[in-house]
Amino acid sequence: MNRSSSTSLQPRFRLRSIVLLLALALIFSACGTNTDDNATTDVEETATEETAEGTAEESTVEEPADSADDEPAAEEPDDSEAPENGETAEPAATGEAVDVGLFFDGALTGDATTEDCTLNGGAETTCYRLTVGGDPVSYETGPFCPTNITDGPEAGGIWFDGNGVYDLDGEFITNLAELYGDDNWQLYNDDGTVNVTETAEEFDLAARPDVDPSVQNHCVEGQLEWLENGQPVTSTVLIPVEPVLADGATTSRGNLGVTLDGVVIAQSAPVDAILGAYTIAAFDDCGGHYNPVDGYHLHGAVGCSELGEVTDGETPMFAYAADGFAIHSPLDDPASADLDECNGHETEEFGYHYHANNAAENQVVECFTGQVVDTGRGR
Repeated sequence: MNRSSSTSLQPRFRLRSIVLLLALALIFSACGTNTDDNATTDVEETATEETAEGTAEESTVEEPADSADDEPAAEEPDDSEAPENGETAEPAATGEAVDVGLFFDGALTGDATTEDCTLNGGAETTCYRLTVGGDPVSYETGPFCPTNITDGPEAGGIWFDGNGVYDLDGEFITNLAELYGDDNWQLYNDDGTVNVTETAEEFDLAARPDVDPSVQNHCVEGQLEWLENGQPVTSTVLIPVEPVLADGATTSRGNLGVTLDGVVIAQSAPVDAILGAYTIAAFDDCGGHYNPVDGYHLHGAVGCSELGEVTDGETPMFAYAADGFAIHSPLDDPASADLDECNGHETEEFGYHYHANNAAENQVVECFTGQVVDTGRGR
């Protein structure tokens, strides 16, 4: 019974084993195929990504290369090759070009023109030819002299002599002998009236270098109607379109500049000659006065002809100097502004510019940082 059963089970066992082996073979075959397929897919995706990245990189590099071949990049300027100061007409690095649009309406007679010019340092450049009207368009000239020793400051202008600025009132007239330590001063009469030039003839006699004795001990004032044909004296000036630095501080035999309202800034008034003739060549409250040859001109800056408002620590512009740099009104505290020997400095807002001296010094501009055209004085 047992032998027979054992014998009958052997074929079944072999059949089942064969079936099991075949099933395992099929399973292993399927697993191997799936593993290969996944590996192939991963490699293909990686290759595709690398190819895409390579294409993008190639495109990015080639584009600027082509652009560089077609249009070479501009080279940056080399500051080390800049010419020495005073050797060329290149503008100063700190200079602002003259803006003729800043002049007040009517300050210039006719349009500004440009022409070639040679400056006193040898630079050849371009200059503006400007003709200023000679009569300020932003204020009325005068008054100049008081008429009586009882007059207050409103009746006259000012006087400055290199030491101070004085109101031309009656008290000033009566104190002249004490101020200058000379008893020969006597500009007023017993009735209190002040000796003032009253005609064009007296004005001419008092304005000469050798003042006529008949007008000594006079307060000298001129009037527009006493000038030739009763017309303002125009002045033509040449100013560099852009400032050109000089090798050092320079001076000029001509006028020092022009105000934005059409008046020339003259050299220092000849105070010694004026006082030596016992005269006072009165200035109005803007620091200007008349003479028969030059008409109305400025000797001191006191805040007239100014252009707009400025930030704290600065003062408004009111003129251009003969070298093309702007002139601003005097500072209340010049020592705090680190000014150079010509009363100039550079700021972020205005670039390089001058500050006028206090009117007491009888010299609007100390000297020039830039080169100028020397044309002498005259109409």
